[in-house]
Amino acid sequence: MWRCAWRRLDAYLWKGEAVKTRVYLDWNATAPLRAEARAAMIAAMDLVGNPSSVHAEGRAAKGVMEAARAQIAVALGAQAADIIFVSGATEAAALALAGRGLQGAGIEHDAVRAWITEDLAVDARGHVMVEDPGRATVQLANSETGILQDMVPGLAVSDWTQGFGKLPLAFDWSGVEMAFVSAHKIGGPKGIGALILRRGLDVTAQIRGGGQEMGWRSGTENLIGIAGFGGAAQAVTQDLENGLWAGVDKLRNILEKALDHFARETIFVGKGDARLPNTVLMVTPGWKGETQVMQMDLAGFAVSAGSACSSGKVKGSTVLRAMGFSAADAACALRVSLGTTTTEAEVLAFAEAWGAAHARHKARGR
Repeated sequence: MWRCAWRRLDAYLWKGEAVKTRVYLDWNATAPLRAEARAAMIAAMDLVGNPSSVHAEGRAAKGVMEAARAQIAVALGAQAADIIFVSGATEAAALALAGRGLQGAGIEHDAVRAWITEDLAVDARGHVMVEDPGRATVQLANSETGILQDMVPGLAVSDWTQGFGKLPLAFDWSGVEMAFVSAHKIGGPKGIGALILRRGLDVTAQIRGGGQEMGWRSGTENLIGIAGFGGAAQAVTQDLENGLWAGVDKLRNILEKALDHFARETIFVGKGDARLPNTVLMVTPGWKGETQVMQMDLAGFAVSAGSACSSGKVKGSTVLRAMGFSAADAACALRVSLGTTTTEAEVLAFAEAWGAAHARHKARGR
């Protein structure tokens, strides 16, 4: 049924009959490519050398790669030697977690849940109980709820994908043994990420061959992606220093207040707790999240029903289920995630469109 509905939606949009100006409010799925990342990538495209070659062309490529590694390390509060380039957070999770039998919670991303035992309890506020940090993996911030976790000293692995770029980070002082991030969440290109590995520790290489990345991840490095990653990392560091995310936090609060005006029965998950400055996850019982996504898309707004890797699954949000929500309510979640270029006019326009759709939903119910 949903497949047919999406085909009709695609055809409708293709004819140009929907809203002409679209508003992107799904930054937790992926952030728009930053100008700084684009410029760095274009410059890297002109380099002919392989970073592993010893001639002048190879050294030039190597220099660009190492400069980007340093930019990313600064953004993460880490050392450049701790950064291992991989294809993204999913590969980084596999490199950090494979074969280790670590414990985690049901709120983790699917890329983490694939490698762990879900033994750690989660309370109704979305906080994970950690008893043995050295045997545990705990995310920094949840991609759906935005709820933040404490970085317990000695924690084996942590997913920093959503917190990177939105929060000040200091890997060197965090007490975490390994963390991982992805470039496209901060306005870099898709298909590149990094594992941050504390010095003196080791992982088992999953991709072997040429011995690149200090032997932990073989294969010719994605120089263009790495350059864009570095450009984006440098830019988000500046954003944090300039207080741009504090402004996003204010917009998020404005949005929640406006949405609450239209639907008092809606639950704002994580409201009042420490969470990402840009994330709104709301549950409106009886109104399917997938339906809301389609209606908002037709109205010109890009939002989601949860993590981009799990949206559309009929089982509903595994994050909300782990927090104690019923299966029915977990299927009624809508996530709105803002960015540094989001405006107050855009969030208020979304609230108005969502409120109108909610009124239609309630009218059909009656």
